[in-house]
Amino acid sequence: MKPFKSFLAPKLNEFLIYRQSLGYSVDTIRYHLLLFDRYVMEKNAGWRSFQPGFFLDMRSNIKLEKNSVNANIWAVRNFFQFLIRQGHIKTNPLQDIPLIQKNTIVPFIFSPDETNQLLAAVCKRIRKTKYHFLKDLAFYVTVFLLARCGMRISEPLRLRRCHYRRDDRTLYIEKTKFRKDRLIPIPKEVVSEIENYLSVRRSIFPHDDSPFLLVRTDQKPLADHQIRLLFHKVLKDTGLEQPKQVIGNVNFLQPSPHSLRHSFAVYTLLKIRERGGDPQHALPILAAYMGHSEYKYTSVYLRVTDAMSRKNLVDFSLWQEKKE
Repeated sequence: MKPFKSFLAPKLNEFLIYRQSLGYSVDTIRYHLLLFDRYVMEKNAGWRSFQPGFFLDMRSNIKLEKNSVNANIWAVRNFFQFLIRQGHIKTNPLQDIPLIQKNTIVPFIFSPDETNQLLAAVCKRIRKTKYHFLKDLAFYVTVFLLARCGMRISEPLRLRRCHYRRDDRTLYIEKTKFRKDRLIPIPKEVVSEIENYLSVRRSIFPHDDSPFLLVRTDQKPLADHQIRLLFHKVLKDTGLEQPKQVIGNVNFLQPSPHSLRHSFAVYTLLKIRERGGDPQHALPILAAYMGHSEYKYTSVYLRVTDAMSRKNLVDFSLWQEKKE
């Protein structure tokens, strides 16, 4: 973990400890404060340097996307608010620094057929050797959970065996984003895949004492980067790999593991509409299932109807750009 090096280092560390004491994750905010700390060092800045102009220059020098630049300004603004509460300064020099107008984000959405194609490709990559089979099967079950239950990538990796209840067909997801716990029902096909994996695992480890639900052959839990690496290999296998596109003020994102979560939400709402229901009424339930802090975050999925609409939007944006 990189340390802070500027004269503000002690205060930056105190701020992170304070954030942690409130129950917040500090990984993201630490990253942005490190950028600020480095900028302070580069400019040989002191307390008198912290005027609005200093932060406007910093904002223009941050070589990140608009959303990340805004996140940086937000992090530094909160740090100076902390200094005000401690009595080190009287006013926040960033209070009038405006955020940059953000681009519209259009996530990549897998169609149901593309999701099935992706899962088949992951399954095909399961190696039959004694050393690799259990690990590769665990990878497959992880991606299956992302696709069929709309989980975040960290959630299946942290599941413990006690969190899975076969008889109830439920999974208990503990303290993930927003520090929320939730109990979700899972489809029969998910139960079948988990049971198959556990059966293989028992045959390999009769005296298995790992508390995690999904483990590698060495009985250690899976790592986030391993799933991402596998996912991008499978994208190439299936021909579904696409680059990110920025057209005007719209960012069309490339497929990622999180795209499976987006796709789950979109097609869940579409199924409700196809059955004659009102997707708007289902938003609170879907929000609870997916672990959103507020269902307004789930409502963004109503803007995306299917994978084809995204393609049409890309084509239309390109046509408009050429026309202009």
